Amino acid sequence: MFRKRISILVLGVILMMIAAACSNGSSDDTAASEDTGVVDEAAVALLPADIKDAGVLEIGINLTYAPDEYKDPDGNPTGWGVDLVTALAHRLGLKTNFHESQFDNIIPSVKGGTHDIGWASFTDTFERQESVDFVDYYVAGGQWAYQPGNPVDPDDACGLTIAVGTGTWQETDELPAKSDACVAAGKDPINILKLDTQPDITTAVVLGRADAFSADSPVTQYAVSLTEGKLAAGEIFDSAPFGVAIGKDAGTLKDAVAKALQSMIDDGTYLEILTEWGVESGAIDTVTINSAVY
Repeated sequence: MFRKRISILVLGVILMMIAAACSNGSSDDTAASEDTGVVDEAAVALLPADIKDAGVLEIGINLTYAPDEYKDPDGNPTGWGVDLVTALAHRLGLKTNFHESQFDNIIPSVKGGTHDIGWASFTDTFERQESVDFVDYYVAGGQWAYQPGNPVDPDDACGLTIAVGTGTWQETDELPAKSDACVAAGKDPINILKLDTQPDITTAVVLGRADAFSADSPVTQYAVSLTEGKLAAGEIFDSAPFGVAIGKDAGTLKDAVAKALQSMIDDGTYLEILTEWGVESGAIDTVTINSAVY
């Protein structure tokens, strides 16, 4: 694969921008928010008694996935996903308590009751529904990125190295299926480079350690924008819903979350948040539960 020469100075600036935008701090929890904002009493009435009495929504989150959920330079949670789930908690009359976790540890923590919900740009899939329920709030697709002049076709990546986030749909489903198809056709398998954070994933392609990376479309577009032309994004494919992960034994919590989110859609709060972050192309009109497409 041909690789462009990148000056040390330019590369340093790029990597600092990526790190600042997608900073991953070490604290386990963030402070609970205080502003309760607009409250939907009908949604509050659906909350399980223990959550209503506590007045706090305990949220498992992975803060490495800009622009969805990440940390600002001061280590505070930010991103359109953070803004959306914070508004959701306020709509339920609750404060937020974010518990930072590795992506692939969040669903087990929700299933086990450690956290009330998991919010980490989860693609709602049939496999994940075996562990938790999903209240779906957004639609995103897959999208690959690569160095300009060296495009990679997601349907013809045999023998190449593709970077993905550990535990994501791209790592567990998309890339293994594509690699198996390569082998079945008598070609070399895809080398799947698993990394824990989007900055590391982006950097791997910028430096040529990987030929491309695969991520959800909002993440790919944002990551590419930070490289100032050092990476280019391909076409969006395989659109599917993002969902809030909720334990199957959490009673009416999923109904409360669904009603509160629908209230935010109906009064424009939801679209206002998405538009502010430039991700409104994935907006939905109606909240659904467990609407996986694969």
